[in-house]
Amino acid sequence: MQITITGQHLDLTEALKNHAEDKIGKLDRHFDQVIDARVVLKHAPHENPENTADVTMYAAGHVFHAVSQHADMYRALDLVTEKLESQIDSYKEKRQDRRNDSPSGLAAIAEME
Repeated sequence: MQITITGQHLDLTEALKNHAEDKIGKLDRHFDQVIDARVVLKHAPHENPENTADVTMYAAGHVFHAVSQHADMYRALDLVTEKLESQIDSYKEKRQDRRNDSPSGLAAIAEME
């Protein structure tokens, strides 16, 4: 998975880049079809909370997107990762449910009655 990290109105430190890569890279364990991930870290001192993490992940046939705000940028990354994990799990469950709703499965239920 290709991860692109950009910062708006802040200097990206090596530690912040590594934290973002680690967090987003772990999402590959949940869903291995992710092609590209774009992370935008924003600092807006005039807003409350000041820091925003915006992540867009492109997968085969689906786009996952989440935004999180927190006073601490590391915590904002953690929160956005949790949101993406939830989206991925929901998507995987939906795909699994659609596979189970095959006509052969419904015919088998009808025969049992």
